[in-house]
Amino acid sequence: MAPGDQPDQHDQRATDRTLLDRHRAVLPTWLALYYQEPIEVVSASGRRVTDANGTVYLDFFAGILTNAIGYDIPEISDAIRRQVDTGVLHTSTLYLIRSQVELAERIAELSGIPDAKVFFTNSGTEANETALMLATQYRRSNQVLTLRNSYHGRAFATIGVTGNRGWAASSLSPVRVSHVHGGYRYRSPFRDLSDADYIAACVADLRDVLATSTAGDVACLIAEPIQGVGGFIVPPDGLFGAMKEVLDEHGILLVSDEVQTGWGRTGEHFWGIQAHGVTPDAMTFAKGLGNGMAIGGVVARAEVMDAITANSISTFGGNPVATTAARATLDYLLDHDLQANADRLGRRLLDGLRALVDRHPVVGEVRGKGLMIGIELVEPGTTTPSQAAAASLLEHTRTRGLLVGKGGMRNNVIRLAPPMTLTQEEADEGLAILTEAIAATDKELSA
Repeated sequence: MAPGDQPDQHDQRATDRTLLDRHRAVLPTWLALYYQEPIEVVSASGRRVTDANGTVYLDFFAGILTNAIGYDIPEISDAIRRQVDTGVLHTSTLYLIRSQVELAERIAELSGIPDAKVFFTNSGTEANETALMLATQYRRSNQVLTLRNSYHGRAFATIGVTGNRGWAASSLSPVRVSHVHGGYRYRSPFRDLSDADYIAACVADLRDVLATSTAGDVACLIAEPIQGVGGFIVPPDGLFGAMKEVLDEHGILLVSDEVQTGWGRTGEHFWGIQAHGVTPDAMTFAKGLGNGMAIGGVVARAEVMDAITANSISTFGGNPVATTAARATLDYLLDHDLQANADRLGRRLLDGLRALVDRHPVVGEVRGKGLMIGIELVEPGTTTPSQAAAASLLEHTRTRGLLVGKGGMRNNVIRLAPPMTLTQEEADEGLAILTEAIAATDKELSA
């Protein structure tokens, strides 16, 4: 094949197969890949990505919510290039980093947490590990509360507090964990209650857990305002506000895991926890802040942040390139009011998808806020989770040119989280593909 020639489809599929074989040979078996024929993304622009075969897809999952602004955004890419051109990719936190300080000032202000301080990490897992270390040190207790069906990361403590067996790789943990009800209403024993009664039942459960499963001096409750990996689970507004009243009685900290819900993605609020009328003691963040660059962190009350009495740093956390990218991302997000866009187009998608529930028995529930939407799939005419339906829908959307995510405790939930720069035309295009794909999946399973 001459230089510059494009491989034909057969040659490209052989190349993809070779890459897949190489992947399986040197990477862990537990490192999952989507699709019966996994794809390699080689270029991207706006809200669309192109694979090695030249197939273009509308992206409704954004690298697991990480490419929050989309792809090839000049304001962000140019800021990164300017920093790279200085030659300073890394200095460590032993030196002053202007972009780190400026970003921390902005996040502290946006957090609404009084007297806030910020510590940067490389990921959401690291951010949650740091928050747990701060809370347990501040409270001098290794007891932690977390929600059932939760996910907080893949490190030692974060796996320990994860309330989803599919992601809890080890029963060992440096913290003692008690799980409470709250998030997953669709499969909750309290599912048929009104919002007020549901919240009251969850608060009563919290009190009971504190009285029976703990020694009383609990460090914190860590909670996702919307459970992400768990299937975009949305509790009633006000739940965590009611829970914090109980926590405050015992001096227990509230840590809001905003790794997926932060930066206006829920549409109604900039932080997911704000739907509950409460200010947490600490929040963790990551994913969308860097629009593809690795960054995470914790913002907390100063007395909580300063509870660490030993030396501690993050070698790469808050490095000049990542914080420069994050500043540009945050500026773009705020200047273009992407929170309002997420709210408007999220409502459009939710309305369109909810109209399919009665028409297609394979859809058990459509839920979400802003551009975080979950489609729970079931055996037609039941509430029994259907992994087969989720796998089928994943393939049907891909063949029609749409990339979506999958999750849920039973791996039966399709997750939608497109870049927040999504246009109305792209929202309608994605909705049309989903409508066709759901109909095809429903027909397939019903047969």
